[in-house]
Amino acid sequence: MTRIITLFLLMCASAALADDSGKSRPARFAIIFNMGYAGDHLPKDKGEFEKLIATVKSAHFNVVLCKYEDWRAAICKTHDVKIMVDLLTPEHHVYKNVGGAEKLCESLRGNDVVWGYHLWSDRIGGTVAGRSRDIANVKRWDPTHAAYVGSYNARGVGDLKNPDAIGYYDFHWRRGGHWRHLLRVSDAARKTNSYFLRYCQPDPGQVGKGNYNRGLYTITTSIAFGLKGYMYHFRGSELDRKTWKLNALGDDLAKINAQVAPLGVELMKIGNPVAVFSTPVTKTAKDRPTGQEKPAVPQEFKPVPDDHWFAVKSGEFLVGEFPVTNDFAALFCANHNSYQTQSVSLTFSKTVKSVEHFDRKTGKWMALKAVSGAVAFSIPPATGELIRIRR
Repeated sequence: MTRIITLFLLMCASAALADDSGKSRPARFAIIFNMGYAGDHLPKDKGEFEKLIATVKSAHFNVVLCKYEDWRAAICKTHDVKIMVDLLTPEHHVYKNVGGAEKLCESLRGNDVVWGYHLWSDRIGGTVAGRSRDIANVKRWDPTHAAYVGSYNARGVGDLKNPDAIGYYDFHWRRGGHWRHLLRVSDAARKTNSYFLRYCQPDPGQVGKGNYNRGLYTITTSIAFGLKGYMYHFRGSELDRKTWKLNALGDDLAKINAQVAPLGVELMKIGNPVAVFSTPVTKTAKDRPTGQEKPAVPQEFKPVPDDHWFAVKSGEFLVGEFPVTNDFAALFCANHNSYQTQSVSLTFSKTVKSVEHFDRKTGKWMALKAVSGAVAFSIPPATGELIRIRR
């Protein structure tokens, strides 16, 4: 056990450093508050800004996307909130004001309040070369922080040159394409040796009711593919602009964030998955019959191979496989159903020495005891469980 913990601590400590490939790895799983980009949309009064930061921190946001100001950084540091620096503001625009962007980035080298740089969050289209140029510039000006580029439905992000973080946005509850887009961005993350984030719809369901389930499902299933952070596409509408307090939508997002935040430190240690499998399903994400005569694996996925080192005996879920070291692996099991609990049973090969799950309430790893050769646990609706295995 001591060896496992030591490995985790070493990986965590090194996550903030550039690795041998020249990548800057953010140490923090980013739950990003934003009120839009390409302009200064947050309060410019120090007192009002601090009220906003205190509120978003209470809602488990730990990064804010905004124009960088030293006074904002000081307030954020007090609340342990990092800044995703928007490089699309006129004063520091990454390609319209190259001199301003260079000066700012060079001044922020090693700044521990900065999470990274926001370079793009729109359709990339034919601008891949331009976005790759911007990434190269930012990494030259400040190699100590991540350069992020996102695109609609993850199109084009796999063609970027040497990004630190890529991402995308979609509205899959209304437009479809959830698995297709996740597969695309996950493949792109592996191809470019980067992490991926996503821009999420904050209101895919009825606020105060099913919205929590649907929103959490989006993030949970994305974690199985390697998600390392997210933001909401709503530009501050989860707040009362007069008091900077959460409204009903904000309460939903805070509940979602509260389920994800405890996992953040551990999720940053496991990198990208080598595979994502699915069990056969009888119900859709909306808890409706699939219409299939027999339980079937969704067509986008493969089942766990018969000769694999772990096997699923019960439950309907996705499982992302993360081989962290030679003798240590992680699984993230994400509920396929937004509204029903799954009772999971897993078996492992004889080479497995121990199995644990991460307990959100205590923030500790808890042993899963084998009964009749299998370990069992439950996955609440729309949620996921992080499992680690020593082999």
